Amino acid sequence: MGQRRGIYAWWVAFRFSVMLSCVMRVSAQIKYSVPEEVKVGSIVGNVAKDLGLDITSLDERRFRIVSGTEDSQFEVHQNNGVLYVRKSIDREELCKSASPCVVNLKMVAENPMEIHYVAVEIVDVNDHSPSFQEEEKILEISESTLPGKRFQLPTARDPDVGTNTVRVYKLNHNEYFSIQIRERGEDKIPFLVLQKSLDREKHNEHKLILTAVDGGNPPRSGTLNVTVIVLDSNDNHPIFSQEVYSVTLPENVKAETSVITVTATDLDEGANGDIEYFFGGELDPKIYDMFVLDKDTGEIRVKGEIDFEKIEVFKLDVHATDKGQPPMSTDCRVIIKVLDENDNKPEIEVTSLSQMVSEDSKPGTVVSLISITDRDAGLNGKVICSLSDNVPFELKPSFQDNMYSLVLKNRLDRELVSHYDIELTATDCGQPPLSTFKTLSIDVSDVNDNNPQFLQNPIELYLVENNVPGNIIFSVTASDKDLNENAALTYNIVRGEGSQVKNAAFLSINSDNGQISALKSFDFETVKTFKFHVVASDSGTPSLSSNVTVNVFVLDQNDNAPVILYPVSSNGSAEGVEEIPRNVNAGHLVTKVRAYDADIGYNGWLLFSLQDVTDHSLFGLDRYTGQIRTLRSFTETDEAEHKLLILVKDNGNVSLSATATVIVKVVEPKEAFAASDVKSSTKADEDNNVTFYLMITVGSVSALFLVSIIVLISMQCSKSTDFTSKYLPEPNYDGTLCHSIQYRSGDKRYMLVGPRMSIGSTIVPGSHANTLMLPDRRSATGEVSLCFYFELMYSLLTHKDLTLSS
Repeated sequence: MGQRRGIYAWWVAFRFSVMLSCVMRVSAQIKYSVPEEVKVGSIVGNVAKDLGLDITSLDERRFRIVSGTEDSQFEVHQNNGVLYVRKSIDREELCKSASPCVVNLKMVAENPMEIHYVAVEIVDVNDHSPSFQEEEKILEISESTLPGKRFQLPTARDPDVGTNTVRVYKLNHNEYFSIQIRERGEDKIPFLVLQKSLDREKHNEHKLILTAVDGGNPPRSGTLNVTVIVLDSNDNHPIFSQEVYSVTLPENVKAETSVITVTATDLDEGANGDIEYFFGGELDPKIYDMFVLDKDTGEIRVKGEIDFEKIEVFKLDVHATDKGQPPMSTDCRVIIKVLDENDNKPEIEVTSLSQMVSEDSKPGTVVSLISITDRDAGLNGKVICSLSDNVPFELKPSFQDNMYSLVLKNRLDRELVSHYDIELTATDCGQPPLSTFKTLSIDVSDVNDNNPQFLQNPIELYLVENNVPGNIIFSVTASDKDLNENAALTYNIVRGEGSQVKNAAFLSINSDNGQISALKSFDFETVKTFKFHVVASDSGTPSLSSNVTVNVFVLDQNDNAPVILYPVSSNGSAEGVEEIPRNVNAGHLVTKVRAYDADIGYNGWLLFSLQDVTDHSLFGLDRYTGQIRTLRSFTETDEAEHKLLILVKDNGNVSLSATATVIVKVVEPKEAFAASDVKSSTKADEDNNVTFYLMITVGSVSALFLVSIIVLISMQCSKSTDFTSKYLPEPNYDGTLCHSIQYRSGDKRYMLVGPRMSIGSTIVPGSHANTLMLPDRRSATGEVSLCFYFELMYSLLTHKDLTLSS
């Protein structure tokens, strides 16, 4: 190996000699290796031969070593060019822990001048045994300590390197403790592990021997006496938040600079939980000149000068000990890495910034160009650029270093977010990294992409009849999430054809604010409900719109006075004559006053009362039905003719009324029968004609009744369970006509009241009092109150009057 290198060095020397014109020759480096502690005089190698020098001229040319080692461990023989060991070599003294250990020698030969470099690698031999800084380690362990607890033991030091350093720790056999090795970087740390619970009453002290063995051949070892004293009480040891703390520290920081704060916690209270921090006793003494540890807070501060060129990494062992009796402790490793100073922040330059981006821009749209510069070099000048999170933008790198394009990543929606403050962060790759922040403000411009929206659809409007034409009756309002002209709304009523739209022709709407005015006065008796549609359109391009249905319910007012149906009115007054036999008993039905009111509910609820009567003891009037009955039997002294004045009034807030006069003539029984025969004979012919029509009518009504029942049952079966009819039959009415109807709108329930209804019922449009009301909604399906058919059949069979209003 040495000969090959010598030939190569000779050729190199020859070539350089030609180039330098024989003034100075420099050869390539030759490397030898020699184990440490070799005998003095041992040959390392023949330098002259390996360099191709003429051995006979070495003495004449004064071939010698001019530099290399201070104590000159090596010497070259001028007679034969052999490099030999001049002085005992101790690798640990020359290189300490550095590996490999190389001694560089500079050799000179004169006439002509030649300089040669020779490297001698000192190979480590296992000439040192592991040793501990202290002869004995005393541990105080509470008897309450649970098995599995670890206690750090001192580490052994071995000046040798490589495989010759400490490789394993052993503990003498015992039933309470075992040894556990944990690696922290390149170091191996021994831990004493409690295997079995201690009992101070049995053994208050344990003697152990810790043996450190290196990896040499043969191996060397060193021992440490470990004494474990078993104590009571304090049974919780401090616990560090981390077992290994790593921190970077720039060089040339000022003294008292805080490096890191280690934190340990103790579950105990009082003195047992108070923690003090100390550096480990086995640290290199130089550490105490570089750092100081606050025993109360655990803060490590700089004490001396930190120089990266001297030491790159500091490894500190920190112990945390509580103040219990006995005290308990734990430890951690603090690794401090010294870095070159990175003192230049990146600079951000933004060009072609578009501060306004349309919300309909497609992903990939370029918003701006960004360039990053850093005056530092290497990793300290390499910059990484990033954006704040949760923004629909991203950075795309350019083909050129530190150049980026800010592009749109996702679709924009101005109605959700109209403005973005994007934080741009430029961070270099130095240690520690330096960052620069810049905020880019971008506004999102609006496009017309939202339809106007009504708060509810459909809308229910309750309008009292007899409204003043031209007055505002209602207002519709829509909203648009867009801005400016895209949110400027105009309102219009849909004009079309059909019965529902005809009533909308009498409505006018303010196109700016949606206020609706009625151009005519609505009459409940003519129109009870209708609907129309309002369209809201924005002013965008193209314009967007939406419509809402307005259901109008006309509310009844008491604007119709009762109309007397019987007795029949003539010459502006209602008057009738009734003849009854004198021998009738109390409770005899004399006659029945019939009346009609076009209003509904309370407004159409009629009450009958006697205003004037010749004898109050003879006749009584039912206030609800209008039936006049005798209160007692007639006597010989009673007059033969009585005049009754009946007042019929509705139940409106401002009551309207009508009067009827009934003249009751009391006749003898024979006269009554005779009068009855006369009436029968005059009506005999008429009844013969009516009977035929009556039979046809009864048959038709019966057939219609059966069909209606079948349709009603089928519709009820086909309805969903959550459907609630707006019109429900009310069974509480026993007057002349059965027309009570319930009305339901949304979550409100209304009842249309007829005679005999509860006074506490609520009045809402939907029916006429004393009138059978067939609602429009049900007339199409044939759903008609059953009481109508019963009343109709009853009236036809009894020849009584029936008034219908649709």
